[in-house]
Amino acid sequence: MTTTSTSPTAAETGPGGWLRRQRTTLLLVAGVVAALLVVVFVGAGGARTSTPLDPDNPDPDGARALARVLEDQGVDVTVVRSAGALEDADTGAGTTVLVTSTEQLGQSTTDRLLASTRQARLVLADPGPGTTEALGVSDLPYQVQVPSPRASACDDPTYAGLEIEVDDALEYPVPGGCFRGEHGAVVAEPRDGVVLFGAGDALTNGQVLRAGNAATVLRLLGSGDRLVWYVPTVDDLVGDDGVSLQTLLPRWIRPALWLGGTAVLALVLWRARRFGALSSEPLPVVVKAIETTRSRGRLYRKAGDRGHAAAALRRAARTRMAERLRLGSASADTVVRDVARHVGRPVAEVEALLGPDAPAPTTDHALITLAERLAELDREVRTT
Repeated sequence: MTTTSTSPTAAETGPGGWLRRQRTTLLLVAGVVAALLVVVFVGAGGARTSTPLDPDNPDPDGARALARVLEDQGVDVTVVRSAGALEDADTGAGTTVLVTSTEQLGQSTTDRLLASTRQARLVLADPGPGTTEALGVSDLPYQVQVPSPRASACDDPTYAGLEIEVDDALEYPVPGGCFRGEHGAVVAEPRDGVVLFGAGDALTNGQVLRAGNAATVLRLLGSGDRLVWYVPTVDDLVGDDGVSLQTLLPRWIRPALWLGGTAVLALVLWRARRFGALSSEPLPVVVKAIETTRSRGRLYRKAGDRGHAAAALRRAARTRMAERLRLGSASADTVVRDVARHVGRPVAEVEALLGPDAPAPTTDHALITLAERLAELDREVRTT
């Protein structure tokens, strides 16, 4: 019986054999590296911004992915970044004009925008109160969240069977519209040729793939062959233009301010000190001590401040007893101990009468009883 040895040859164990065995792995690695290099160099070669909803922003809050997809679908995407460039762009019939960064619009730029896009279809992403008012929408939009898919639920065939899902959205209280919520529609058309798109997050790279966002924005923006993407800036505003603070306030804040002011005025009139008629008398005026004491007592009684009155009685009693026992400016605890030793009473009993932390009387009768017991203790100190 013979045994045949199958030891590897030199060709299989040498460098050439190893390359043949690992050829598939090396090709896969080379393909991945090449793809990464293409992505890096292509991304680095193009324009890049950090403005939200900008077509040149590759970050999660940018919209570069949507712009690339629209171009792949055959839509001619033109990006303009000033009002002058928008006026020079071709915005004739069949053109869709998308406006992002709508918070940068003012009254003058909104007027120029409407004048430049008379024949085009105008889509504004997340227009705020100032912009909607300039477009003739008097009611302010509502800030809402759409954490779960919301159906279009409208008669417009453009959005039939579609859903949207975004972190934050705006609902416009206008008749009709699609993707309606409690306060209004997320996609509204207040006038012919003007669309308010309150789900601007659906355009972003980070949320365009949620629910039916991609299909919704492609139908919204890709219905024509040409899209002009307008990114306004504050440089287009005139000197006294902009959104006023009044337009940014919610609708309920104005009556609430009036109601709050009325309530404060009523509180002032109710609680303000009412002075009597002015009286003139010669100075200096000598007021007897007994009159001052009685007047202060009447004030305490009118205010119901028994605690303050009791504290004044105890403080005066401690002062008199300290003088009689020649204690000087001793502390309250020292006065209590010396008085108890002098009259032969328990310290706790004297503490309940003279102590600064003793409980305050709760009734007028208890306050009178306290005054009598303090007077009795004072007599004992004086006669002992």
